[in-house]
Amino acid sequence: MSYNRFSKKITFFHGREAPEEAYLVGYGAILDVFELNIPLSSRYCLISQRNRVYETKDWKVLSIRYLPEDTLGKHLVFALKYEGINLLLLKKLFETVPIEQVIELIQTEPTGQYSRKIWFLFEWLTEQKLSIPDLNQGNYVNLVEESLQFGISNGMKSQRQRIINNLPGVRGFCPLIFRTPKLDEFIQKGLSGQSSQLIQGIRKDVLQRAAAFLLLKDSKASFTIEGESPKSKRAARWGQAIGQAGMKELSKEEFYRLQQLVIENPRFLELGYRKKGGFVGEHDRLTGEPIPDHISAKWQDVERLMDKLLGAEKILTEGEFDPVLAATAIAFGMVFIHPFEDGNGRIHRYLIHHVLAKMKFAPQGIIFPVSAAILDRINDYRKVLESYSLPLLDFIEWKETKDHNVEILNDTSDFYSYADLTPQAEFLYECVEETVLRIIPEEIGYLAKFDSFKIYIEEEFEMPDKMISTLVRFLEQHDGTLSNRAREQEFSMLNTEEIARIETQFKKVFGE
Repeated sequence: MSYNRFSKKITFFHGREAPEEAYLVGYGAILDVFELNIPLSSRYCLISQRNRVYETKDWKVLSIRYLPEDTLGKHLVFALKYEGINLLLLKKLFETVPIEQVIELIQTEPTGQYSRKIWFLFEWLTEQKLSIPDLNQGNYVNLVEESLQFGISNGMKSQRQRIINNLPGVRGFCPLIFRTPKLDEFIQKGLSGQSSQLIQGIRKDVLQRAAAFLLLKDSKASFTIEGESPKSKRAARWGQAIGQAGMKELSKEEFYRLQQLVIENPRFLELGYRKKGGFVGEHDRLTGEPIPDHISAKWQDVERLMDKLLGAEKILTEGEFDPVLAATAIAFGMVFIHPFEDGNGRIHRYLIHHVLAKMKFAPQGIIFPVSAAILDRINDYRKVLESYSLPLLDFIEWKETKDHNVEILNDTSDFYSYADLTPQAEFLYECVEETVLRIIPEEIGYLAKFDSFKIYIEEEFEMPDKMISTLVRFLEQHDGTLSNRAREQEFSMLNTEEIARIETQFKKVFGE
């Protein structure tokens, strides 16, 4: 099982420039030799001829002593050891290599931990049992190496290969997230604990008012992200749904209920999972031809993919997995599948709330206005969605339908089953940090200031609550001063000296 091309030196790889002329190894070499038709990974490994070890954005460079032998088995072992698990590449590889060759490379060292991992992954991904007898001795090893990628803590033992399956998902839906310095730093900050500390000592009525406002703020932000300006009742209705996130178990029926809440007028589309192709993008202004930025999963695959997603959600939320990473896997996994004709974006962001609430990441009674944080980073949000979607376009064969939709011609289900969601996890953690450290404290702080100002106005002027709210709004709109129109109309009963006192107190309480 020797392939001479495994040892070739490169300076470019699929348009990606190497930092030096070096040997391509591991997954990169396997992808090149077997011409696997899948998007490039974020990083590949090279072996330097200059005996150097360093990393760049696209490459991990190791010294010559790491150069594997020129066999598929050795390059697979190298990949698992230094690059982690790439389920999409492995699935396509196992569909390409004759089963006899897979058995041969495993039996070269049948009790070695990496041979056992290859053996397990082959049977798990392909649902084919190899003609290899079960192991009856040896230590159990984790399938996912936690120093490279995030796995679950309560993995199931496979006695056949003596492997602990700590994959964060199920066969058919298992996004993986690589461990990065950025994610490690976020996790070590303990943002869940910080959010709980922030609300300690805050009056219950203030928390309830803050939660109500944040729900409405998040609902409106979610519609704004979709380019919509919903009526107040519609935003409030969706805000109420967000407030119940985590209380109901996810199911097909629950997804249908959520879509019905999102879609105000279902006259022009069929509710439920799609029964046609789908894409995100534009149409050519003259011909109507689709111009996709993202192509949704094949409609024939949607129900199966969503069933698998529900299975993964159960594993992640009931185990000791990081809540933000779990929310990434479920929410971004769903939006890339794009199971509905409409409502995908808002339900995607609802799922973030659902997972965080179910895993008790947020303090009780407070909803994370994640959509508001996403709206503040809308350009980064689009980029992180496109980082998955755009590279995929080159590997999806499609044709235009009569109604200017897309019809997928090849098998694409694995692209939505086995994604690398590391960039999405880093983005979501940024939004969660923004929510915990700025958005929630600002709202609670604002309410405390509002109450202080309100008490002053009530004591000094005996003004009714509704008028105080109007007064505050007008003062906020004009940097702490009351406009001439407001002085002459809504607050004509106040004299100049009284208005001056009110403006001074407002600036004292709320700041200049």
